[in-house]
Amino acid sequence: MSPDDHFRQTYAADFQPLLGYALRRVEQPADAADVVAETFLIAWRRRHEMPTGPETRLWLYGVARRVLANHHRGGIRRQHLGERLRRRLSSVVPDPANEVPERLAVHDALARLGELDREVLTLTVWEGLEPREIAEVLGVNAAAVRTRLSRARSRLRELVGDDLGPPGHVFSVLTVPTPKEGR
Repeated sequence: MSPDDHFRQTYAADFQPLLGYALRRVEQPADAADVVAETFLIAWRRRHEMPTGPETRLWLYGVARRVLANHHRGGIRRQHLGERLRRRLSSVVPDPANEVPERLAVHDALARLGELDREVLTLTVWEGLEPREIAEVLGVNAAAVRTRLSRARSRLRELVGDDLGPPGHVFSVLTVPTPKEGR
């Protein structure tokens, strides 16, 4: 029998037992499918070395065992990396839950502005564009943008009221935090 035929027979006979083996050793069924797929990929690559007879299934269990070990080590590495990234993210980006009421009030007020006022404000605050750059984006002159921006800021402050503190704070609440460079 050719190595390809032997592999096909082995796959047909041992897929279900290997899937059961993997399912009992991982938390998620999708992970078990990945383990079995990787096991058979290795078996396919090494089909010329695969033993015949009853030893085939035992050999596959050995391969699956090593794949599972790699899977678990990878999971631990991903977990540690995730923890490190969460710590780093929390040091760079403040917890947005602290500003939810303020953000809701500002976003509600922003939604009540006219479309052009809203666009001028968001291009300024969120995108960090200068009036001359906004003028280019909108296809108007920079003086019109400066006037529109001044009026939009005033309208936004009127809509929000004095509840959010000084006028500059309204715009800081509008700002969407982005990760700082160099950390």
